[in-house]
Amino acid sequence: MNTRNRPSLLYSGRPIGVLAVVISQLLIGLIHLFFGVWMLSAQITPFADPITPTAGQEIYSLYTVVFSLLTIAFAVPMWMQKGWGWVGTIGVALFVIVADTLTLLDLPSVPGIPKFAGFGEIAYSAVIILYLIQRHVRARYGISY
Repeated sequence: MNTRNRPSLLYSGRPIGVLAVVISQLLIGLIHLFFGVWMLSAQITPFADPITPTAGQEIYSLYTVVFSLLTIAFAVPMWMQKGWGWVGTIGVALFVIVADTLTLLDLPSVPGIPKFAGFGEIAYSAVIILYLIQRHVRARYGISY
């Protein structure tokens, strides 16, 4: 049986896998944006109980906001089938894998990253990368190596 001409499931001219990646990246980005802004505002709100955040908590709050903005910023061009959206998504996922691995190994990393989230974030990022590096996905974004 020739599998080269087998039609794949498409939504708006894009593989269902790309749709799943874009939706999950947007959700991850929005969730992190909400919590990142919330953590930052909790540290600077004068009406809250006195909080003395450590430098690690402040850095992690900023990291969370920047991560969320990058995730959202690269999900949109992923949907629009831009190569730089693919590259940016891979880059963010690789950074998360490295940062969380360093945290889990108690090596210097982004201060404040919770260890309990590391395993899930590494697994999720690995799944995203493994999907995006498939030949048919790379071809759709004009990526060749």
